[in-house]
This record gives sequence, structure tokens and C-alpha cells, in this order.
Amino acid sequence: MAINAPTGFNDMLPDQALFWNDFQATAARVFGRYGYVTIQTPIMEQTDLFVRGIGEATDVVSKEMFSAFSGANLETLLGGGTVKAKNRMSLRPEGTAGVVRAVVQHDLVPQGAAPAKLMYAGPMFRAERVQKGRLRQFHQVGVECLGAEAPTVDAEAIIMLMRFFAEVGIPADAMTLLINSMGCESCRPAYRDAVKAYMDEHASQLCETCLTRAEVNPLRAFDCKNEDCAAVMDGAPRITDHLCPDCKAHYAQVKELLDGAGVTYVEDSKLVRGLDYYTRTVFEVQVDNGLGSQNAIGGGGRYDKLAAEVGGRNTPGLGFALGYERCLLALQAAGVEMPKAGSCDLFVSVVESAGQAPAFALVQQVRDAGFSAEMDHQGRSVKSQFKLANKLGARFIVTLGPDELAAGQATLRNMETHEEVTIPFDQIASCL
Repeated sequence: MAINAPTGFNDMLPDQALFWNDFQATAARVFGRYGYVTIQTPIMEQTDLFVRGIGEATDVVSKEMFSAFSGANLETLLGGGTVKAKNRMSLRPEGTAGVVRAVVQHDLVPQGAAPAKLMYAGPMFRAERVQKGRLRQFHQVGVECLGAEAPTVDAEAIIMLMRFFAEVGIPADAMTLLINSMGCESCRPAYRDAVKAYMDEHASQLCETCLTRAEVNPLRAFDCKNEDCAAVMDGAPRITDHLCPDCKAHYAQVKELLDGAGVTYVEDSKLVRGLDYYTRTVFEVQVDNGLGSQNAIGGGGRYDKLAAEVGGRNTPGLGFALGYERCLLALQAAGVEMPKAGSCDLFVSVVESAGQAPAFALVQQVRDAGFSAEMDHQGRSVKSQFKLANKLGARFIVTLGPDELAAGQATLRNMETHEEVTIPFDQIASCL
């Protein structure tokens, strides 16, 4: 029986892998304009990092993490023993917690220092129901800014995110930017209590998951996909009516800065994002077509308490992540053509076996000059070699027959214009 990739773990075939590389390069270029530099953290961290950072009550931690054990530790667990916290590991379900852990561990933001502006790209893992736009191994690009709490950082990140989407080709009229404020430790507890009281009054209309959330983190009920729960939560108290003066001023300035930059947004008081570490500004970008119900392509917010949660000093932070696979679906829905892998600048065709060695030398010469070149390695006929050249998308073709070999020059054919020029072998690269 053939062995296939596990459900929700997709192969990234050459065309898609090429676009993933271009996607990361575009992110590095756009985010680099704002001072962001690359960091790479492990794909596996101590489980406690995600429990403490993301929140034990979140679906990500309670239901979706892939945990890993060595053979010896698994044997200990199966035997009824316990495994030390440092040996309990999980594949990362998101990128923020790992980056903040690295900032704390390596003291990348000493007291009084400029903020650390970091970006990352790579695979994330969640054990969830597979559907369009939602995989168990997916890829994200994200940024984190640690060490600055001014609303200018919030607005800058949102503007940068929208600039990136524009640069990769997602049409502006296909996207909706949602923003909200989730308050802070001064105003959110009272708001949480108000939401819980409202949910208790409507308990008979809520699903079991939301009833559990009411006891642990009532704000998570705003994320429920159950239509009946969503209808109930439409009438719940709004966080923007409960903000303290500082949070209200912060939120107002973020909106003012976005208005000044010409960024269009929609205020959504039900937007809470899915992770417990967010404070104050939260935002999400959704698309109209291509993703079905999972229509968010990126989002994030401020998390001023996360560094302290993972053992560091109180360090304000803000970040966002965007999903590569979801962006790809959005681009396809918009009719954007993806680049093709395996493009070829020159194909060298050979008429008879005597031309194999000269063709091989010519191919190496062209590659050394910085161009891509290919030749036949399977003894095909000249007609079949031309078919192969077309399949590879060759821009130029050279055919080496007895006359060309004797003269030391060949006809270079432009496959787009069909123009031909006869040129010595050692000058072919200069004409590509």
C-alpha cells in the first residue's frame, strides 16, 4: 500500500515552494523598510511556554497542540510516572511565544534600549479539523516588536501589514481590515465580569463550549462559530464602552494615525482574537473570496504582559502573523498568476551523440555566467528535445549538429520572438 502524507500535512511542490520563497523575500524587503530583522526560533519548545503564554483555556493549548516525547519519557508516562516540565515538548502552534521567549532568554531588550523589531517565517502545527485554508502544518510570516508601548507602533504594524498584502498582489477591494481594543488589566476584568453576567443570563441559548468559556475566559465566546451563540453574543456588552481613559486614548490615537495614513478600517467590538495574551489594540484582515468561513489571512495585536508571563521583565510588545496558505488561496481567488518553478534560460539540443560533450561544456559555461541552462540526458530525438525545452519554458534554444560543431558556432533561437542569430559558442551567454 502506498504511503501518503498525513492528513493536513501537505507537500509543498516546486511551484508553491518557489512562491513561498518569494513570499518570504517580499516580507523581508517590506518589513525591512520598517527596521525589522530576521530571527529563527526552534519549531519545538517546552509545552509550558505555550500554556503560560497563550493561555490554558484557549483551544490552541487545550485541544490543538502536538506534544512530543522521547521514547524513554513516553515509557515513563505509560508506566504511570511523570515527566519533568523541561522534557515536556510541543511543536509550536504559533510564533509569538517562541520569539518572546528568545527575547527574554537572550536579553534582546535591555532596560532603556531601543525596541527589538524581529520577523520570522516558518511552519506551525495545530491538531485541528482540516478544512479549506486550515491545515495541521501551515506556514506563517510574522513580526514582533518588543520594548515600545506607544500607539505609533500599533499603527505602524497595521500599515506595514497592509503594504505587504498590496505588494504580494492581494487586491485592496478584496480585503477588510478589522480593528478593536481589548483594554488592559485595569479595565478588562470589569468588562470580563459584565460579559460573564450577560452569558449567565443567556446560558440556555449557549453551547457547552461557551458555558465552559464563561467560567474560564468569557471573551473567548465571541470567537464561537455556532450561529446561535454568535446571535446571543451580538447583544453582549461592548469592550469599547468599558475602556479606561488610558486605553481609550491609546485606541483613539491608533485610529487617528491610520486615518492620517489613508488606511481604511472597520471597528469590530467583537474582535478579540484567539489567544489570551492580547491587550489593547487587536486587528485582523479578512478577504471576501477563496477561503469560505476561514476568511482571515492575517492579524495580531498588542501583548504588554507576555514577556513577564514567560519569566522576563514587564516589556510591552506587539506583533502579527499572516498565513501563507491562506494568502495563496486569496491570490488564486483574485486571479493572480503564480510563478512557475524550473524556468530555463537556455536549452541546448544535440543532434547526435558526438555533440553530448560540447553541449555539456556549453551548459556549464552558461550556468557559470549566472543563467539557468538544461540539456537532454535521456537520448531523446531532436523533436522530443524541443518538446522538453518548451515544457521547461526555455527562453532560448541552441541546436548542436555536425555543422555547428565543425564551425564552433550555433544558431541561437529566441523562443518568444522566433528571431535567430548565429554566434560563437563562447559568446552565447552574453546574448541571453
